[in-house]
Amino acid sequence: MTAYVIAHLMPAEPHPDVAEYLERIQSTLDPFGGRFLVHGAPVEVREGDWPGHLVMIGFPTAADARAWYDSPAYQEILPLRADHIAGSVVIVDGVEPGHDSATMGEAMRAAMA
Repeated sequence: MTAYVIAHLMPAEPHPDVAEYLERIQSTLDPFGGRFLVHGAPVEVREGDWPGHLVMIGFPTAADARAWYDSPAYQEILPLRADHIAGSVVIVDGVEPGHDSATMGEAMRAAMA
């Protein structure tokens, strides 16, 4: 099942370390099948607050996403970003083919009965 690494990164001033991180990250993703789906595009906020930027990277599986994040290649460059940009990073599974939110609602309704 496809999995995603999602980062909510706070606004920060440009820094040479962050430029180096950006130059090097793709080569850390390639061995794990990672690809950028969203990378700092403007966010249109419809509900709540959303300071900062969104990054979303897709991987074939959650195991691939974890292996990338924990890889020596990524861990080597991670401080280049993390030391200069605060934020949160999560790994989450996508939904199975045929996912139906109505079925989830029915199960929730049954559990509340």
